Amino acid sequence: MENEIILKADEVIDYILDNVEDHDEIELSYNRIYAPGTVLGVMLDDIDGEENLLLKLHLNGELVNDTVEVNIHTIKDEIVEIRHIRGENLTVIVVEDN
Repeated sequence: MENEIILKADEVIDYILDNVEDHDEIELSYNRIYAPGTVLGVMLDDIDGEENLLLKLHLNGELVNDTVEVNIHTIKDEIVEIRHIRGENLTVIVVEDN
């Protein structure tokens, strides 16, 4: 089943915290970067007194097949689209300009 939602940048953080779990597939498009991968962890962390949402991904690709940690708070204003896949369910999140 495919579902599309439109969120503001700040709402993306809440969506990830509430809906994304380990082993889900995420296709993250921000700025000029496309990062598809399997979720290895979703963590809230306090860095320099600020709350940060860290998304750990195992990237899927032919050239790059590595693990990265993306600070969603840092890139939230640059996110264009997120495709969240869990089993047979696909949620396409389009991020609108603030």
